[in-house]
Amino acid sequence: MAIVARFGRQVKRSYGVCIKTSAVAVLGLCFILVWSVFSSSYTSVSNQRSTFGEISQPISSNQNLGQAQIHDFRKDGFESDLEKIDKKRINGSEALVKKDSNEGKDSDVKVGKDSGKESEVVSEEEEEHKVLEEPENEEVKKEIEEEEEGKVDGEVQGDDDVNNGLDSNGEVVSNEEDESSELEGEKKVKKKLGPLFDPKEKYNWKLCSTRSKHNYIPCIDIEKAIGRLKSYRHHERSCPKLPPMCLVPLPREGYGNPVSWPESKLKILYKNVAHPKLAAFVKKQSWVVESGEYLTFPRNESVLKGGISHYLESIEEMVPDIEWGKNIRTVLDVGCMDSGLASSLLDKDVLTLALGLKDDLVDLAQVALERGFPAVISAFGSRRLPFSSGIFDAIHCGECLLPWHSNGGRLLLEMNRVLRPGGYFIVSSKHDSIEAEEAMSQLTASICWNILAHRSVEVSDIGVKIYQKPGSNDIYELRRKKVPPMCKENENPDAAWYVPMKNCLHAIPTAIEQRGTEWPDEWPKRLATFPEWINNKEKLIADSDHWKSIVTKSYLIGMGIDWSKIRNVMDMKAINGGFAAALSQQKVWVMNVVPVNAPDTLPIIFERGLVGVYHDWCESFGTYPRSYDLLHADHLFSRLKGRCKQPVGIVVEMDRVLRPDGWAIIRDKMEILEPLESIFRRMHWEIRMTFAQEKEGLLCVQKTLWRP
Repeated sequence: MAIVARFGRQVKRSYGVCIKTSAVAVLGLCFILVWSVFSSSYTSVSNQRSTFGEISQPISSNQNLGQAQIHDFRKDGFESDLEKIDKKRINGSEALVKKDSNEGKDSDVKVGKDSGKESEVVSEEEEEHKVLEEPENEEVKKEIEEEEEGKVDGEVQGDDDVNNGLDSNGEVVSNEEDESSELEGEKKVKKKLGPLFDPKEKYNWKLCSTRSKHNYIPCIDIEKAIGRLKSYRHHERSCPKLPPMCLVPLPREGYGNPVSWPESKLKILYKNVAHPKLAAFVKKQSWVVESGEYLTFPRNESVLKGGISHYLESIEEMVPDIEWGKNIRTVLDVGCMDSGLASSLLDKDVLTLALGLKDDLVDLAQVALERGFPAVISAFGSRRLPFSSGIFDAIHCGECLLPWHSNGGRLLLEMNRVLRPGGYFIVSSKHDSIEAEEAMSQLTASICWNILAHRSVEVSDIGVKIYQKPGSNDIYELRRKKVPPMCKENENPDAAWYVPMKNCLHAIPTAIEQRGTEWPDEWPKRLATFPEWINNKEKLIADSDHWKSIVTKSYLIGMGIDWSKIRNVMDMKAINGGFAAALSQQKVWVMNVVPVNAPDTLPIIFERGLVGVYHDWCESFGTYPRSYDLLHADHLFSRLKGRCKQPVGIVVEMDRVLRPDGWAIIRDKMEILEPLESIFRRMHWEIRMTFAQEKEGLLCVQKTLWRP
């Protein structure tokens, strides 16, 4: 033992360094051997990662071996998602995001950004554009070309909040850190969107329990009582945060099929428009009479004494240049009293759009719609009306009690905005106060309106004033006081959706290529005449011929629709008014709706002698329930990708505005029509026809009387 101990001490003294070095070397060789055996899996993972340039985060140096299996799972999921996209695309791909259960974080897989080579994965928008560029159906191809042309020539209408939420492709743009912050230069990323409708979703419908009951207008009617309310209506358009997902009930007393046109001009079913305040109103009027189950409208009877015919003749006598149906085609009737004006002017080929105001509790706009006349409901306080500038040939306000001179005259300035240069403003009232007349005179003089006539109609005891908007800017420069001032050049006069009224005058266009420098041709020539300011006239003519062919060969004869019962029609995504023009020979009128996220083609529609409005289909439309006989939606849902929080709310809105037994014609991608058909079936609508060709299709459905 002593010898061994001594030998150990000697080793430590003389050979300690060598032994230690040898031991370290042996251990190093063992470590290398073990590393060579187990390092193949790590190398494999690294190679797999390097082939996917779209993976946003590199592998960290401290990854464990278990993450290799997670990566393989992600790869499998990635490929299955692509296969699903190839097989079925419902207005957008599913989000290619898988959750790492080990790390507890979401990892985004970005498509189409491989730095090494061209990506084999087509992005959602590119795939959609590819489908639309080369459809097998030539009719669809032509329509898409027309809309794409509009993207070049027209601006997108809408408020800043709507437009800032979209990129140029219509995709949602969200801030990476906080969506609520709008700091300039903040980094933004595109959010990949899922299907517009979830095919697996099952909807259980219920009736709306609202104060307005069967006359519910979501963006107008108040739903939450705050204190003592004196009105059912909002002072301004104010919609629920989410669209209603309930169905508006039918009138309690029962609902009948509307009287067909043209009999509806003279009588309508009382139950279809029943309203407590309307009953009291009818008892005091002579132009509307309760007759059994009907409300009747005696010919030539009006709020105005002497009849509406005498009233219109007096206007033409005062201003001979007003030629109803020729020089004057589109008229805005503010207030919508008895709709007698619309009825009489229609006989003269004048299309009158009644503007029902939010405080009209008598619901006379609903009466106008039931009779078969154009009408829209809108608040008229501090925001612009949903129209582009310079579109109406004339504006009428009968028995007008609006405070035109209040708030700097902003209401009258709004009328000036939507009135065509050289257009007419006709106002009639009973003996205004001296103060009101003086204020009105000063205001009209300050905006350079020329008073053409001021006469008291003896028979009706009504004072009528006819003003004309100037046709050039020369007269504005002659004003001593520049009040109201001229609007700034960068202020868009056509911006109207949730845009506040401006207390300024927009300059009148002067160049021939600008809209508003020339008066449109006489009706009906203007329907097919395109002035100099409209680009690509050939394409617009082709679009009109295209829709004329579709309407004549398919809609009128091939779907089983009884057009003798169709009067009120809505084109939910009108482009240039081609669909409405194709129906011009039918006994219908068409409300052309231009979505706020689509090219601004509303001026073209009015130039052709048709009517329409701007609207955002993520909200409810400004009309009463059961207003329309037929709805037409051409690729509307494809346009709404990523905009609406609850896209199915658009279907609920279609159910609200469409009358029982009314029809809907929907043209879109099959990936949208298939789940859409299922939704309609859940609402007990009748599926009358389906047609599919490659990835495009058509769905024709009819609403029933069913209520949950």
